[in-house]
Amino acid sequence: MALALFDFDGTLTTRDTYRPFLRLAIPARRMLAGGLAVSPVLLGHQLGLVSSAQARPWLTWAGFAGVSAARVRALGQCYAADVLPGVIDASMFSRLEEHQSQGDTVVVVSAGLDYYLRPWCQALGVGLVCSELEDRGGVLTGRYRRGDCSGANKAAFVRSDIELSRFGEIAAYGDTDEDLELLALAHRRVYRGVELGADHNAG
Repeated sequence: MALALFDFDGTLTTRDTYRPFLRLAIPARRMLAGGLAVSPVLLGHQLGLVSSAQARPWLTWAGFAGVSAARVRALGQCYAADVLPGVIDASMFSRLEEHQSQGDTVVVVSAGLDYYLRPWCQALGVGLVCSELEDRGGVLTGRYRRGDCSGANKAAFVRSDIELSRFGEIAAYGDTDEDLELLALAHRRVYRGVELGADHNAG
């Protein structure tokens, strides 16, 4: 059995999808107030002092704490159907389809949010490991259920959700430093479209 792990933003897509979803899902007035609340984080990110992985949980909290989960879920379904198809990278998507045609298990592993990634993945019949919004009684807390799915967390979440020992061959695809730990799980590693070589001790 073979497993293919795909990062989403910048790998399967031509651009970031997290921030455009925030702009869609968060009303302008709340966006302004939230931006002010986390302005030190935003400034730190612009100056290169705060990483994207550190900034995302703060932006998610500012945008979604106290918001109806059903509302955001509905917006996510629309985003998956109407926006995501227009930003998919055709060449990398063909690799995903190739894995599917070979009968491989395909899983998207992303720091993006489950509310828009899950319907996209379900429509394609592929698995998903990602940042998951926490809700209590139908209201979002603004926190992630188990953390931002990037860097070391990508590998940790994959190990937690998938029994890697079941697979004789693992391929992984990524495009940034946040994907390096994910790539380290694989025998075949493709970084920014270039195969880095085989490692039969991976996983």
